[in-house]
Amino acid sequence: MSAQESYDLSITILSYRNPAMLRMCLNSLAEALPRDITTETIVVDNATIPETQNVVLEEFVGKIPNLRLLPLKENTGYTRGVNEGFRAARGEYILSLNYDIIVRPGAIKSLLDFHRQHPEIGLIGPELLNFTDTHQDSYFRFYTPLTVIYRRLPELPGGKRILDSFLMHDTDPKQIIEPDWISGAAMMVSRKAMEKIGLLNEKLFHYFSDVDWAHRFWENGLKVVYYPGAKLYHYLGRSSKGGFPLWDLIFKREARWHLTDGIRYFFIHGIRPKRK
Repeated sequence: MSAQESYDLSITILSYRNPAMLRMCLNSLAEALPRDITTETIVVDNATIPETQNVVLEEFVGKIPNLRLLPLKENTGYTRGVNEGFRAARGEYILSLNYDIIVRPGAIKSLLDFHRQHPEIGLIGPELLNFTDTHQDSYFRFYTPLTVIYRRLPELPGGKRILDSFLMHDTDPKQIIEPDWISGAAMMVSRKAMEKIGLLNEKLFHYFSDVDWAHRFWENGLKVVYYPGAKLYHYLGRSSKGGFPLWDLIFKREARWHLTDGIRYFFIHGIRPKRK
């Protein structure tokens, strides 16, 4: 396929040093990939290692159409890693996935069909499920500094009320919702919308860039939508959280990334971010 030609859908998968989990993701994709549309799949491998390269190139080339590996020498973080996949993609629509996503049959086509039918949507995400088939929080109201504190210390007085609001527990996850933002673990965007909005903000290294991106869709008159007609499994890691936040900030780089990106996010959007 020449550089000028395109696909109906590009699927980008951001990977980081977990070849076993990536293998599960790609196995599920190989079985669930729609065959009535043209697709490409791009695995962006942060801080690439031979084991991950072997999984992609030796086990799945030929099983997944138009599969490519994009190895990055360093851990560029979530934001740049996702953007590198977007830059390489040639699809009319792009589905960005984390490597800890397991694709269910029919989910990708359902999400794509709904997106195509609703051009007012800029960014759309499926329902994410735990491996127990229970609903996983994946659509939210915008952060405030207080929300960030309670996410790390939910036992503080008033924590449940504030977190329930942030997690939109006053809504029905079986219904289509227009939240402030959706989880970056699985999100679909049209090329037309992405060209209007731009890529994720690389000033945010690992966290909050999906939140910031949603701001920009709303600001440009495009909707952010949660669509439960498509369901994917997600292994929900909690690498940035721990039992004692001060201890985490000293010893866990993910916690430090979270704090730094949070400060940058609020500098951009203010301490009471609102949909525009």
